[in-house]
Amino acid sequence: MPLLVEMGWGGLIQAPSAITWTDITQRTDVAGQRVTITRGASDELSDTQPGTATLRLDNQDGALTPGNSASPFYPFVRRNAPIRISVAVIPQRTGSAPYPLGMLGDDFDDNRIDTTLWPNNYGGATETGGRARIPLIPGTTAAYQSARQWTLAGTQLTGKLVTVPAAGGSSAAVSSMWVNSTTSGTRVGWRYNAITGVISAETQVGFFDGTAVGFTYSASDHAWLRVREQGGTLYWESSGDGFGWTLRRTLATPAWVTSQTVAVELTGQRTGGVADYVEWDLLGATIRPRFWGVVNEWPVQWDGLYSTVTLSCTDLFKRLGRLPALRSCLAEEILTQDAPGVYDLLSACFPLAEDAGATAAGDISGRGCPALTLTQAASGGTLEFGAEGLAATGETALALTPASATAGKYLAADLGPGFQSDNEVTADHSLLHPMVSVWFKTTTNGRVICGLFESNLDHQLVFALNASGVLTVEHAEVGSPLTVTTTASGNLANGAWHHLLYDGSAKTVWVDGVQAGGTLAVVSMISLRNLHVGGYRGTRLWSGQIAYVTITHANGPAAAYLAPLHNTAGTTAFAGESADLRIKRLARYAGIPSVTVWGTTHDPVAGQGTGGTGALARMREIETTESGRLFAERDWYGLAYQSRDIRYNPSPVSEVFTIDYADLDTGSVQLADDDQKLCNAIDATRPGGATQRVTDAASITANGPYEKTLDILKTNDNSVLDAAHWLVSRYADPQPELREVPVEAATLGYYLDILDADIGSYFSVYNMPPQASASSMRVTVEGYEERISDTEHWIQFRTSASATDSVWVLDDAVYGVLGTTTRLAY
Repeated sequence: MPLLVEMGWGGLIQAPSAITWTDITQRTDVAGQRVTITRGASDELSDTQPGTATLRLDNQDGALTPGNSASPFYPFVRRNAPIRISVAVIPQRTGSAPYPLGMLGDDFDDNRIDTTLWPNNYGGATETGGRARIPLIPGTTAAYQSARQWTLAGTQLTGKLVTVPAAGGSSAAVSSMWVNSTTSGTRVGWRYNAITGVISAETQVGFFDGTAVGFTYSASDHAWLRVREQGGTLYWESSGDGFGWTLRRTLATPAWVTSQTVAVELTGQRTGGVADYVEWDLLGATIRPRFWGVVNEWPVQWDGLYSTVTLSCTDLFKRLGRLPALRSCLAEEILTQDAPGVYDLLSACFPLAEDAGATAAGDISGRGCPALTLTQAASGGTLEFGAEGLAATGETALALTPASATAGKYLAADLGPGFQSDNEVTADHSLLHPMVSVWFKTTTNGRVICGLFESNLDHQLVFALNASGVLTVEHAEVGSPLTVTTTASGNLANGAWHHLLYDGSAKTVWVDGVQAGGTLAVVSMISLRNLHVGGYRGTRLWSGQIAYVTITHANGPAAAYLAPLHNTAGTTAFAGESADLRIKRLARYAGIPSVTVWGTTHDPVAGQGTGGTGALARMREIETTESGRLFAERDWYGLAYQSRDIRYNPSPVSEVFTIDYADLDTGSVQLADDDQKLCNAIDATRPGGATQRVTDAASITANGPYEKTLDILKTNDNSVLDAAHWLVSRYADPQPELREVPVEAATLGYYLDILDADIGSYFSVYNMPPQASASSMRVTVEGYEERISDTEHWIQFRTSASATDSVWVLDDAVYGVLGTTTRLAY
């Protein structure tokens, strides 16, 4: 039961696909101190907690001492270094020869070659440091070679390619993993060419494959290699972690694969140059990830002169929990959303949401643009922050009241050379075109919303309303006068908030999320640097309100994608979108690249709300609203969200395993029957909705009132009522349940099935003792704690009764029993 512990030295958790992993398993103490992992929640009504891992590592060489410049891992021995932990299950050979290749397993951990598995090794092959090491010595071929007692049909050969050889000045240097037929030179497998850096999937005849499929070798993408036969097809696959596989090549199965007994050969040879080696590990292993997260600290400890480091690690919930509070939905969309297939650069974003009394407006793009400052034209007029803004954002806006069209106040700034360079022609003659977004509200015609211009006034771009309240785009490329292009916006001086997005690449204008007319005859802009808001160069001063002036530069049209999104964010904060989309949206705001959604019941939810709350807290609101489940993945830097319907009416085929009571750690088994979950009265409400009460009279009579409040993000009162009924129907009279199920998993023949159990999985315990309320009990996994050593893998599952989530099915023998299983789903 080998453990596999890998560090992503220098990697960033927000870019997991770019991490190169280093195996540090040999440093892990699995004899004196177990590796401990916790995951999930204590029960179905509690929040899932950050997953944790604790393990002790050998630091006798000081390689794991932070700041040690002599460490081969320097300077990456630091907090928040990525770490992943897996279990590698090595197959056992049973029966008699010929054996399926899937039974060929070797962890290479005892530093001596198993001559039963590898009777024909040659050329100086050794087992060193827990790996099979095959030297590449000039003019010599070396290999691990098995006996001819295996079959490939219907099974596979898997191995971890740990170390690849260097070119080393050779004219030829290759290493391979082959499945050999009885005919010399007829074989299938993987071949790495150290001279070209190409790894190829090959089926050779006469030691040659003219149709080999090659790939540039990547330590991340090709860490694991597999050749598999199934149903008349050969598959070549690679993996970064040994768990998720990528198909690289297929081929109709050659006749010899299904008719011959085969041998396995791990080879290395080079012509000239400098000797080195190739290394393989965990041949035949089946990988099951247990933890993916970051190291919290590197505390170096000593026992006499013996040095260790005991790591505490946390999954991505740690990162989610420490992220700053979200800004408004609109601000987050501006800061995080890119148009597909378009390179766009956010150059400036001024929300204009400063507190009353402010005299300047700041940029939140992160590009460091100077603030917009108050500028006076002639005399009189007012400019005030803190005015009524967009209701969906919960933020204020800028209000301007000029004395006349030429007397009053506006905002202006020289945005600096960095901003200007965003809009210059580059060395490859490409140009990033300006995309301008702004929200405005007025009842006065003939005024300027905002304008951008080059310092020498050659290029100018101005957005205004004409005498009829219609939006115009004014532009110049050789100085004044400005050319006026009138859009098809209609009258926008109607006292309502409007959103403008101008796309300089497509030369289109979008108003309130809809394109206003066709392509405009507007010249291309370069070298824009100065910004005026609420007027232009002291004239046509705006009377009304303005919010969120944003300038992006893009190399292609983006407004068709972004305008509807930004308009919706600013007007409704995505009210009515489904719960799964809200979870994905919030994850994007938090920088989480992947959300796996399970289930199909995803109700519409209320608007996202204003800023000031963290992304995780907002996700929890959706989780509670939908009776769903949110947790961090254990094999990837990503989140999983399960809707409530995945727990409806589990069938025996959906169980990951069944286990005899006698196979449990029976001293820790407990059947609970208490009031921990009891709930028989709920007051439920939603934003802007009614407060409604649901009760269970029989439960109140029997137990007294057990009350709960439920404040959820439903979009109508009927949905709130359904959610309240759902909770009361499940917990007005909770039945006895197994809440802790301890298993010594490694000793059981279905070990892999047990390892597959995760949050939301089902399993059954049968042959319960006669004192139990039922002979078999099906449970749902809510979380677990596990302890892994060199001789055991103990898992304490925290569970709930699966029947709690059963729903009524008409005329069903199990789920249609009147008065017993007539709970309605919602």
